[in-house]
Amino acid sequence: MHKLEKTVLAIVLGITGLATQGFAQAPKKAVKPAVTQKKAPAPMAKPAPTVAVLKNQKDSLSAAIGVSFSNSLTSQGINDINSDVLTKTIQASLKGDKVAFTSEDANNFIGNYFQKMNEEKGAVVKIEGEKFLEENKKKPGIITTESGLQYQVIKMGEGPKPTATDKVKTHYHGTLTNGTVFDSSVDRGEPIEFGVGGVIKGWTEALQLMPVGSKWKLFIPYQLAYGERAAGAQIPAYSALVFDVELLDIVK
Repeated sequence: MHKLEKTVLAIVLGITGLATQGFAQAPKKAVKPAVTQKKAPAPMAKPAPTVAVLKNQKDSLSAAIGVSFSNSLTSQGINDINSDVLTKTIQASLKGDKVAFTSEDANNFIGNYFQKMNEEKGAVVKIEGEKFLEENKKKPGIITTESGLQYQVIKMGEGPKPTATDKVKTHYHGTLTNGTVFDSSVDRGEPIEFGVGGVIKGWTEALQLMPVGSKWKLFIPYQLAYGERAAGAQIPAYSALVFDVELLDIVK
């Protein structure tokens, strides 16, 4: 039985015992008045973490490495590590003392860890993307090509269609299937120029179908986007992508 449960039970049994005897059977001996207990002071607020005082260049370098390392971990989705083991391992390794891993074993462990983590995340992202596209293609106005690319014509232009070797000028707004924005020339207020054959497969295919002046919404499966790899911190591996694309011009 837990300590808290034992305490509660003891109190209950004590009260029950008094009730069974009856207050009339209490000893006639005068009872000393209960001593008024002072209230325990309110718990102090947890102090804010103190920033290390940097006294010299060595301290500054140490702090800079700490910030960079922490940011690197966070960007890769690692927020829970044993800082005590980390610190002791670094100290021992710098001294040349024996540590848990050789350099080769450490690299292999880290590689395998991230591969497994990415596979687990990727499996979820892949399923979500496939489910989204399966439902999306049933909606009115959605056209699906043989490759699996889906698009919706918002506005059909009347200009020429670019080829794979052309350079084009576009405005775009890119999101994940959940609506999270990862890139947008529209938000930046500045269109972008690039080669039709130098972008992801979904874009290359769609642009060659679009007359200049068109505005389409693209729904791109992961195979036609960045595939099994992530694209920075904002686009996980196996991500299906959604773009609003306006083809402004073919750059001569």
